[in-house]
Amino acid sequence: MSANTAKPPIRTEIRGLALWIWIDREERRNAINKEVISGIESAVTAALSNDGVRSIVLTGAGRKAFCAGADLTEGPQTFTFGLDQPMTDFGRLARTMRDVDVPVIGRINGDCVAGGMGLMSLCDLVVVADHARFGLPEARVGVFPMQVLVFLRNMIGARHINELCLTGELIDAARAREIGIANYVVPFEKLDTEVEALITKLAEMSPVALRRGKYAIAAMERMAFHEALAFAETLISVTALTPDAAEGLAAFNERRKPRWT
Repeated sequence: MSANTAKPPIRTEIRGLALWIWIDREERRNAINKEVISGIESAVTAALSNDGVRSIVLTGAGRKAFCAGADLTEGPQTFTFGLDQPMTDFGRLARTMRDVDVPVIGRINGDCVAGGMGLMSLCDLVVVADHARFGLPEARVGVFPMQVLVFLRNMIGARHINELCLTGELIDAARAREIGIANYVVPFEKLDTEVEALITKLAEMSPVALRRGKYAIAAMERMAFHEALAFAETLISVTALTPDAAEGLAAFNERRKPRWT
């Protein structure tokens, strides 16, 4: 194909209340390049201005790989996108996804390694096909998962991080759930059913509560105990005064489903 007719590396679709984002490079095991990063960032940014989107699903095409990490066929530049700027392209994407105020679901349809682990770590909830494998094999090609460490260090224990980074070995889906990477592990054929069920659960929650909750989770990671507690005391009082809180309490007392506005 010519450059003008090449298939876009990112595909998106609105399904009900969720925006689905696919890395659509199945022939390259959905590897990351500059276009993949910018495509995901554009899709997520667009979702921020769409009030109808209550959750985002990030996944890969096919069943072999969610994302195999950086596209190594592009040489050393694959690790240096955006170095003429204060932040890398991947770092900018991470900041954008961290600011998303709706839940992000990682639909891990296959192997999730290297930079794919970074994308997975930016998701709030993760549903995994049981044949998927996880790992950080960067040291095998002379680099190290520097940026991925930022996201993983608050997700799994130091010993698990050390094992993944220093040995480069892959772990299976069951082990990934055991150490805290996965929320749900299901057969590939049931992957979409599980994701859709999770989307439905999230849609039943107060969007204001989830928005404020995601903000609080991110903010508290940077705070000491007393600072975090004072922050929480203020935030719960403010949240309790929102229209969603009033509707939620009324629905509870009237024994009906809340009607979120």
